[in-house]
Amino acid sequence: MELALAEARKARFWASPNPHVGCVIVADNEVLGRGFTQPVGGAHAEVMALSQCPSSQGATAYVTLEPCAHQGHTGPCVEALISAGVSRVVGALKDPNPSVSGKGYERLEAAGIAVTQGVCTEAATAELTGFLLRMTRGWGRVRLKVACSLDGRTAMASGESQWITGALARQDVQRQRAASSVIITGIGTVLADDCSLTVRSDALGFKGDELSRATHRPPTRVVLDSNGRTPQGARILSTNAPTWVITSPEAQPVAGAVHKTAKVTGAGLDLTAILKTLGSEGANEILIESGSLLAAAFLKAGLVDELLIYQAPLLLGSSARPLAELTFSELKEGIQLAYQDISTLGSDLRIIATVLKED
Repeated sequence: MELALAEARKARFWASPNPHVGCVIVADNEVLGRGFTQPVGGAHAEVMALSQCPSSQGATAYVTLEPCAHQGHTGPCVEALISAGVSRVVGALKDPNPSVSGKGYERLEAAGIAVTQGVCTEAATAELTGFLLRMTRGWGRVRLKVACSLDGRTAMASGESQWITGALARQDVQRQRAASSVIITGIGTVLADDCSLTVRSDALGFKGDELSRATHRPPTRVVLDSNGRTPQGARILSTNAPTWVITSPEAQPVAGAVHKTAKVTGAGLDLTAILKTLGSEGANEILIESGSLLAAAFLKAGLVDELLIYQAPLLLGSSARPLAELTFSELKEGIQLAYQDISTLGSDLRIIATVLKED
């Protein structure tokens, strides 16, 4: 199953909106075939692995997610496994997609194939968090990316911020973008920085097939712009990646972008409704790269699942801009986090922390 998970990771850049799944076919302690999910319309992991096998008769298939049992862009993977003559299927997770949701395992068992579930469940869940969340709540994993100083500052009062972090941290950001379905920013960041929010192939540090997969599907850029102020000629409207501009229903469309609308609440555009729209479009991984106001809005609304913080060994002082415009009067009001990973990237830290939410 660990080999199957390694295969799954190869598909993390291009499989969306499908889950990135890995499969390994084994017989007599020998790996006969390996495969991972291809882009939409292409073969799933099981079919890719079976295609490498001279014969799968009596073999065991290890899959990181329950094989599909329905007709989509491709045929049901359970039928491919049955036709190939495998005798056992070992799965990490049950697929919460209502079109599958246990039907795959049931079909295999009805065909006389032994099924074992729940192997490496924790690792598979971590790998597929975005897809699993989209299937169960309607939108994918929301990650807030921040580059900041040791004292939690993201820019000088003047707006100067290039570069707080070093080259390795910036390379990792490019990889996080490549693995995202959507990158959200606000009109304030667009006007202040003229950001492009694209994936730079020369900054990924990948080669060959890995580079091809990472650049196959550029993430959609989403600008939250209530009044439609995104200027013509803004880099966010470049044609090398798709762009949505989400406005209030009254605002005029911005030329050069897909126009979407969301209702306006007292705090601005309805962020929950926007996430649901992104979920309906198949966004498994949602990355926020914004200024402190929009970052605070998502945090206050309880819509951030994970913070991705790149922290430099640098002090910028109290007049510099904060990570998020948050104000609390009591300690108990603070937003509680749980560290998931702390690693070094050159002289910087990368901190991954989940937001602890009340039941």
